[in-house]
Amino acid sequence: MILTLRVQPRASVDALGEPIGDALRVRLRAPPVDGKANAGLITFLAQTFDVPKRHVTIISGDHARRKILRIASPGKLPPPFAKR
Repeated sequence: MILTLRVQPRASVDALGEPIGDALRVRLRAPPVDGKANAGLITFLAQTFDVPKRHVTIISGDHARRKILRIASPGKLPPPFAKR
């Protein structure tokens, strides 16, 4: 699965949000410092899609809010994806 995300760091909770154009908003508690937001994003998505962290890969946007990620063999789909 390939996802285009718009990441909002320093949010009050980790959560999937509404679509923004062709990207899905993701709110993260982690600050965008020293790779903490990327690590938090990988951990959050691994838990959300029920996969090991090694199955979540940042393809592009390592230092940007807009990111493209690959999730290999998701174990489950969260509500925003299950409805489609």
